[in-house]
Amino acid sequence: QVQVVESGGGLVQPGGSLRLSCATSGFTFSSKGMSWYRQAPGKERELVARISNLGGNTNYADSVKGRFTISRDNAKNTVFLQMNSLKFEDTAVYYCMPLATWDRVFGSWGQGTQVTVSS
Repeated sequence: QVQVVESGGGLVQPGGSLRLSCATSGFTFSSKGMSWYRQAPGKERELVARISNLGGNTNYADSVKGRFTISRDNAKNTVFLQMNSLKFEDTAVYYCMPLATWDRVFGSWGQGTQVTVSS
């Protein structure tokens, strides 16, 4: 059974940084791409970043390009999202999901981790 547990969210001021982590189990982590999504209040869930199974290929939403970095540790079955220069509009619940294909996730959504950017 695929499981993901997101952590690392919190309250941060604009311009600040956070590092999110996602611990996974129930599938062969090193054979799957991983993704981070977010959902802000009243908005649809959106893709933030993706990373290929060995980390050689990454992709970012235009809104976070240059500020966020996705990475992974295949020895620890964990994916990370380093978020710098945070903006008010980055406030959302952040979720990680494994990728069945580059464009499709699989498994069940976890609880997510809340990121709030506020002064």
